[in-house]
Amino acid sequence: MNIQETLKEVITKGIQEIYNVSINTVEFQATRKDFDGDITVVVFPFLKVIKGNPVEIGNKLGAYITEKVTDAKGFNVVKGFLNIILNDGYFLNHFYSIYPLQNFGFEKPNPIEKSVMVEYSSPNTNKPLHLGHIRNNLLGYSVSEIIKASGKKVYKTQIINDRGIHICKSMLAYKKFGQGETPESSHLKGDKLVGNYYVKFDQEYKKEILSLMAKGLSEDQAKKQAPLLLEAQEMLQKWEAGDTTVVTLWKTMNQWVYDGFEQTYKALGVNFDKNYYESNTYLLGKDVVADGLQKGVFFKKDDGSVWIDLTDEGLDEKIVLRSDGTAVYMTQDIGTAIQRIKDYPDVGGLVYTVGNEQDYHFKVLFLILKKLGFEWAGNLYHLSYGMVDLPSGKMKSREGTVVDADDLLLDMTTTAREISEDLGKLEGYTDAEKKTLYKTIGLGALKYHILKVDPKKRILFDPKESIDFNGNTGPFIQYTYARIQSILRKADFEYDSTVVSINLHEKEKLVLKQLALFPETIQLAAENYSPAIIANYTYDLVKEYNSFYQSIPILGCGQLEEKIFRVQLSKKTSEVIKSAFQILGIEVPERM
Repeated sequence: MNIQETLKEVITKGIQEIYNVSINTVEFQATRKDFDGDITVVVFPFLKVIKGNPVEIGNKLGAYITEKVTDAKGFNVVKGFLNIILNDGYFLNHFYSIYPLQNFGFEKPNPIEKSVMVEYSSPNTNKPLHLGHIRNNLLGYSVSEIIKASGKKVYKTQIINDRGIHICKSMLAYKKFGQGETPESSHLKGDKLVGNYYVKFDQEYKKEILSLMAKGLSEDQAKKQAPLLLEAQEMLQKWEAGDTTVVTLWKTMNQWVYDGFEQTYKALGVNFDKNYYESNTYLLGKDVVADGLQKGVFFKKDDGSVWIDLTDEGLDEKIVLRSDGTAVYMTQDIGTAIQRIKDYPDVGGLVYTVGNEQDYHFKVLFLILKKLGFEWAGNLYHLSYGMVDLPSGKMKSREGTVVDADDLLLDMTTTAREISEDLGKLEGYTDAEKKTLYKTIGLGALKYHILKVDPKKRILFDPKESIDFNGNTGPFIQYTYARIQSILRKADFEYDSTVVSINLHEKEKLVLKQLALFPETIQLAAENYSPAIIANYTYDLVKEYNSFYQSIPILGCGQLEEKIFRVQLSKKTSEVIKSAFQILGIEVPERM
């Protein structure tokens, strides 16, 4: 039984004995740092059943608790808050219950509980991954790892948007201007090569628009009648009809892109258990719509198109089949969701990592699936996130002004090298060790800077600001971890034995309290689909540890038992830092 459960039992019994009334719940909170105490009982809710002054009630309860609970050595009352002071033995006992645990805070998957599928990345095969994809991938991957750490089985998936007019635009530009160029001949990653032709299409398309406008057409007419666009539309029709030449080119260029994506994913440190492709899913959902039409979930308009009326739910009417019988994106998403549950019957919920511009789309999708009667539709979640901007401004794919993911990863490594060299922290490192460390620091800075922000908020990302060895940054936390490893290497004594009795310093207690919060922090992050909760917990832990490190000696203290405990405390802190960063997909260096 943990201390809260013990206190709840004692308080419930105490109120019955003192006031002859029953209570159902006891509210606890962390004691404010400006008050003396380790855990706080909120007295105000008791006033619903106890008439009296909250300070007087608090004092009576405090006296009762210190008499009945061995670990409670004192208390104080501030207004309606009863602050309980725990003895050092409680903290030592709790610490030695978690000290040996290799995966402290991680729950094993419950075989009875349903699994969760997390979708993220979902790129188009007409361009490389960019900064927006980086936030998407980092969020999706870390949320998957958080849910897994909370005790659920997780499947990571993406749907690759590999068909449509945008794909045909890059294909057509390559056909016209490519001259047989390949990733090998151009020395470019395949996704970059294909992306260049998407930009080329837009450049040539704009020229045609201007030419048509010069001949008297309006801009809108010129955009619709430009020969390049008409050719791209014709190519899409040929693809849908299975034209051999078009399909062969499509397969070739898509494979270039898949290979390029895989390199970026590997560099970013993310992966997937299952890939879905729009070319295989774009017809899904039509049969479901037909069935829903018979059941009255959907209705047909005079032109033959099929819709759903969601006005009673505060939304609007939404088309699910065009008048010519072709599917829209909503139809496809309905079918894909159902297909995923068929593929993975143990999945009880889906998490969609998609930008906030699609908020409305997912409200409609989830509501339609509920109306269709799928029980799991109640466990769908849209992990909606804000966009990422750089100081240089917004990104535009067609104009080739996107912040390329590969380039950004390289820039982060370069920036890490420049800052590290300026600080002179890497004396005695080989060139190979430096190269690995620069990558670890640079990538850690990028990931932490993005993940520490609540997903719903928009981010202004400044690479130099993210690589700072002070403040709420990845490198600051990585440096603390490396500092602890140095302490462990210098410890020339056996430090894994249990320390029976020492007087704890207040700084040690604060670290112990923060360590104890790790399991519930993982659960809270999983419930809220928020890596920011893990990131900021880790920063708070590091702040408490550094305050302890700077306030009292570790290896230099006189008493052996104190020295052993402080090394143990350092070791456990580093393990939790490593575990937290592992969940976020961030590596920690042994030296720095």
